[in-house]
Amino acid sequence: MNSATRQELFACLKTVNPNPTTELEYQSSFELLIAVLLSAQATDKSVNLATRKLFAVADTPQKMLMLGEERLLDFIKSIGLFKTKAKNILATCQILEQQYNGEVPRTREQLEQLPGVGRKTANVVLNTAFGEPTIAVDTHIFRVANRTGLARGKSVLEVELKLLKVVPKAYRHDAHHWLILHGRYVCKARKPECNRCVIYHLCEYKDKTA
Repeated sequence: MNSATRQELFACLKTVNPNPTTELEYQSSFELLIAVLLSAQATDKSVNLATRKLFAVADTPQKMLMLGEERLLDFIKSIGLFKTKAKNILATCQILEQQYNGEVPRTREQLEQLPGVGRKTANVVLNTAFGEPTIAVDTHIFRVANRTGLARGKSVLEVELKLLKVVPKAYRHDAHHWLILHGRYVCKARKPECNRCVIYHLCEYKDKTA
């Protein structure tokens, strides 16, 4: 895929969704961090159902620590891997309180030192909370990037680094959201809905559906 095609691809995605954002519900960088930590191997819908009640009583690291593990588990027990996530959340809150005055750090290095926070989670927080032009490659973005020919790679890191090189600068900040939403609702894993795809004419996928 050449640069002109990439430019048109993102222009098309922007036309149908001018202001894309995460489907996770949050009111602060801290709430976003916790929501993303909970979203691993879980749907945004299930996370939102849990965090609506959780954030009503614990919307800061201090309040989350005061909640304690047992009560935290009650709020998130409907989410996969909830026991491990609870431990990571409380350990993260402890670090935020002790090292960052209760604030979420703004660098990748600092974020990735928090329990349960990997590169993808750090990228989401940097992009959505702090406006950095990062691209968090999940299964949806990995699939779309490879299928369309936008940025082919064998690993999520390879795809991420390629996307950062080839996505036009004007679209880089929102690219993460456009691609994940496109993969979630149109370019689905089992059967892509090519009949309603706005980038059908630009896509290099060989097995397009009718």
